[in-house]
Amino acid sequence: MKIVLQRVKQAIVKVRNQSYSQIDQGICLFVGIEKGDTEENAFHWAMKVSGLRIFHDSEGKMNRSLLDVQGEVLAVSQFTLAGSVKKGRRPSFDHAEEQRKAESLFKYFVECLKKRDISVKTGKFGALMEVSLVNDGPVTFIIG
Repeated sequence: MKIVLQRVKQAIVKVRNQSYSQIDQGICLFVGIEKGDTEENAFHWAMKVSGLRIFHDSEGKMNRSLLDVQGEVLAVSQFTLAGSVKKGRRPSFDHAEEQRKAESLFKYFVECLKKRDISVKTGKFGALMEVSLVNDGPVTFIIG
């Protein structure tokens, strides 16, 4: 499982030019499910991203988590994160999980976040989406 996490002031997903999901302060997660990923992996990363201390405290230090600031999550499935560009000029997606299993694991990951009382919005799995966001910082982490 690979995740690109961005701390955001706002993030929006559009599908077919229509607003689909939107959050304010929180994190935008681009989630790539790879072959071999399990529910155990999904649970681990959901706990990790929800507890990362990436928001500023009163002294300006990154000392508060998503839970502390009661931020929201916009989780977007992105199979291209499982792509490889090591050979040639065309990406290979041999490591990407097949669609049904990837969708099931993505939904499980989202449910793990929701069980922590986090407001979670998602993109539309498998759809072509436009994602707009205002990165706060900028703060971006590559996880997994």
